[in-house]
Amino acid sequence: MIDKSHRSKALLVAGCFFMEMLDGTIVTTAAPQMARSLHVSSAAIGLIITSFLLTFAALIPLSGWLTRRWGTRPVFLAAIAVFTLASLGCALSTTLPVLVAMRVVQGFGGAMMVPVGRLIVLAGAEKSDLMRLMAYVVWPGLMAPVVAPLAGGLITTYASWPWMFGINIPLGVVAFAVAWRVVEATPTERPPRLDRLGVVLTCAGLGGLTYAGHLFSEQNISWAAAITTALVSLALLTAAVRHLLRAEAPLVNLRVLRIPTLRASVSGGSLFWIVVGAGPFLMPLLFQNVFGWSSVKSGAVVLFIFVGNIGIKPATTPLLNRFGFRPVLIAATLAMAAAMATAGLLTAATPIILTCAVVLISGIARSVAMTAFSTVSFSDVAPEQMPDANSIAATAFQMSAGLAIAVSTIALRAGGPLGHLLPGTPDARTAYTVAFLILTLFSLCVTGTALRMHPDAGARVRRIRTAAPAAPANEAS
Repeated sequence: MIDKSHRSKALLVAGCFFMEMLDGTIVTTAAPQMARSLHVSSAAIGLIITSFLLTFAALIPLSGWLTRRWGTRPVFLAAIAVFTLASLGCALSTTLPVLVAMRVVQGFGGAMMVPVGRLIVLAGAEKSDLMRLMAYVVWPGLMAPVVAPLAGGLITTYASWPWMFGINIPLGVVAFAVAWRVVEATPTERPPRLDRLGVVLTCAGLGGLTYAGHLFSEQNISWAAAITTALVSLALLTAAVRHLLRAEAPLVNLRVLRIPTLRASVSGGSLFWIVVGAGPFLMPLLFQNVFGWSSVKSGAVVLFIFVGNIGIKPATTPLLNRFGFRPVLIAATLAMAAAMATAGLLTAATPIILTCAVVLISGIARSVAMTAFSTVSFSDVAPEQMPDANSIAATAFQMSAGLAIAVSTIALRAGGPLGHLLPGTPDARTAYTVAFLILTLFSLCVTGTALRMHPDAGARVRRIRTAAPAAPANEAS
């Protein structure tokens, strides 16, 4: 059984994760209202989203070094305080430059808050408790992208856009108070000097790649700028990898990726995070732009993703304990592939119950797979390797979540020319069919990663019921 202290920490980090993920996606709904209020174009509002995601993704690798230097408790408390105060600054902003600056500060707090919080949950936890603890942490983050459009719509309809940031203030105060009470101080160490070259290369590469994703997702895309930014960012990340593998005291020790379960989780889980973020983005667009549904009807159907997430949660740990990580991941990723392929075939004439069933299955698959990936990633990681493994996993997953919208947008645009390769006459639905088929291929690639996992992967964190040993033959007689 998980002790009360670890459960409280897991729920605390889950709440922070939800608040952080919600804050990264809720702004989209309020873009028109914010543009009018700040006297700028709607396109400029994209900076509010990008500045947060860029800072967040770029600074996550620093979390491991900071916790070694200052300890998890002070860094976590400071991160919650910075995020909450920056949320207040966002709510009080009256000009775009001030709001973007506050979002950068908010991204800095977020980059430390959840990665360090997850490290607190992992520290001292028994391997056999890891699965249930990670289940607590993961599902609020999966829920936020589904709830964000509805929450943003309600806030902008019945209040005003500053309240999207204002709701973080009481949540942050409560989180700080709980963290002050349940998070214990840990011994600090004297880490090597900060790897400044590693910081520059890694942060610039991750930030640039996030910005490239923003450029690719713009309505009037500048292909030259987007492609150039992406190529430069990839070059910086390549240089960063070479440096981190050669440095005596790197910012992040990439050698931990030699652990097969961590490597499989980072590669497969990152690709799956793109599908997880792209599905809730494409489905409302399909329902409203092609089917002609109202935003309320569309939002209600998409909420079945949330129903699937919550409904399967009590069964996730028993499934993993009973069947193991490899079979469950194969089944979950295949189910997601089937759901994405079926979503591309939906029409306005499809019975609503069937549409809801497809959305529900996608919610179940995403919850099971991400809980499995998040748990198995740390199953074979030694305590001294945990800060590096946590930084790598957090960075990879956050980058994928941030790039999901860009991938969705590119897939939709590819649906125009590629749609002519499909049977029948192309129409408004064809682009979405192609986009969902691309997500299907992504899911199948993740299935391939799961198939390559060892059958006993994650055995250390499973609680396997074994039958009582039979009595020796001479005793049985």
